[in-house]
Amino acid sequence: MIGRLRGILIEKRPPELIIECGGVGYDVLAPLSTFAQLPDTGKEIILHTHFVVREDAQLLFGFASREERQLFRELIKVNGVGPKLALAVLSGISGEEFFRAIHDGDIAMLTRLPGVGKKTAERLVVEMRDRLKEWGSPEMLLPPSKTGEPAVPSRARITSEAVSALVALGYKPQDASKAINAVDDGEHPAEQLIRLALRQMAK
Repeated sequence: MIGRLRGILIEKRPPELIIECGGVGYDVLAPLSTFAQLPDTGKEIILHTHFVVREDAQLLFGFASREERQLFRELIKVNGVGPKLALAVLSGISGEEFFRAIHDGDIAMLTRLPGVGKKTAERLVVEMRDRLKEWGSPEMLLPPSKTGEPAVPSRARITSEAVSALVALGYKPQDASKAINAVDDGEHPAEQLIRLALRQMAK
């Protein structure tokens, strides 16, 4: 199993990125919370990873912290939650908000996430509540301090990446484009645009 990657960030297009390690480029899927912590391309990063082997694919998921990776692993233990749905959950809601939703049994909040229906939300509450109690404070899932200087891509590229990320999370292209345009003020990076759009669509 590949549990950790240390290498050069070659490309980042939410939710996908490429890390070069020893001359090999690894395709990695990462939640938006991790993307928000990435340095500019060309710089070194370290990600904690989870490797999934299926009959039709081999997928590598990357996370900024061990705690976030552990939450991902707990999510995929829930009946009906696969790796990509778990990634969508972590991209659509912060760790602290997820803790609160599970603790309060907030089915409505969970069903606003792409791919999460009422039955899945109910299973998440039932199966995750006891597991999360063992974790203690939700602050442990707050992202680490960002390292490196942010990239300054063109505005068209930023909005395109944001729309593509929403589509990858399960939204229709026209809905994704409409949501991004509604929150784009010309200043936010792609990761913030995606979060703002997700919050807007959840209302």
